[in-house]
Amino acid sequence: MSRSIKKGPYVDQRLIAKLSNLKSGSKDIIKTWARRSAISPEMIGFTFGVHNGKEFIPVYVTEDMVGHHLGEFSSTTKFSRHGGKMQRELESKSAESEAAKVNAVKATETKKK
Repeated sequence: MSRSIKKGPYVDQRLIAKLSNLKSGSKDIIKTWARRSAISPEMIGFTFGVHNGKEFIPVYVTEDMVGHHLGEFSSTTKFSRHGGKMQRELESKSAESEAAKVNAVKATETKKK
């Protein structure tokens, strides 16, 4: 459910204070834990270090991001892989093709000598 139009978007006041101290387009990363803060037009051109629970992910704000939240651009979960029989078959095929490439490179190197 979205925020009330009457209230307007939530923008963390500490972020606005940090922005006022910097020039637009500066290379400094502004670290923040405020993932729920909406991106406003004043934030365009700055790089934010958005915390994902473990580390700060750099997010460069562009014009297309206005209206979204900072947390949308910093994933908190790490995708490992899907499991199952089909996935194992795909992985074994890719491993075989990699091994074939390595063997082909070794064969060409020995022919050159």
